[in-house]
Amino acid sequence: MRRAEEAAAAAVDARLAARLGELRAGRGWSLDEVSRRSGVSRSTLSRLERGELSPTAAQLGRLCTVYERTMSRLLMDVEAEPPQLVPAGQQPVWRDEASGFVRRSVSPPHSALRAEIIEGVLDAGARIAYDDAPVPGLEQHIWVLEGTVEITVENTVHTVRRGDCLRFRLRGPSRFHCPGPDRVRYAVMIVLP
Repeated sequence: MRRAEEAAAAAVDARLAARLGELRAGRGWSLDEVSRRSGVSRSTLSRLERGELSPTAAQLGRLCTVYERTMSRLLMDVEAEPPQLVPAGQQPVWRDEASGFVRRSVSPPHSALRAEIIEGVLDAGARIAYDDAPVPGLEQHIWVLEGTVEITVENTVHTVRRGDCLRFRLRGPSRFHCPGPDRVRYAVMIVLP
């Protein structure tokens, strides 16, 4: 089973690499231009587009902002047309080993729909920072299923514990931190403006 998961993850990474290149080419931008706009180095961008490197959550967040896409929409671009029902074992999972972040696309996203649900898991002590909203005015509802997470939005830190739900419109940077001692698992409903 582990080999099948690794093969599926490698296929997603390869399609993601190709899609990042397509998005850049579609705008007629050079690697230098994307680097300037995103703050991700030219060499890292080149390696990401060649599939030699898997992006971190922070890098992917910056690129989503540059390309005006939510992370879910970008990842949806690299998946096949989704069915209406996705069994738990078939939901796409993306891992950022460096930050201790795991992201599962729970609801089958579709380009014609405005809302989707994802599951996030952050290891104790893990931090993720997003420099900007990928789509200004993006609405998020974050419901903590296990543990505690500190979410910073518009310079306000919200401590969200098991059972709590935080709702906001994202217009700037945001940060997620799991203070521990245990990991945090949460559901996010994302609604496009």
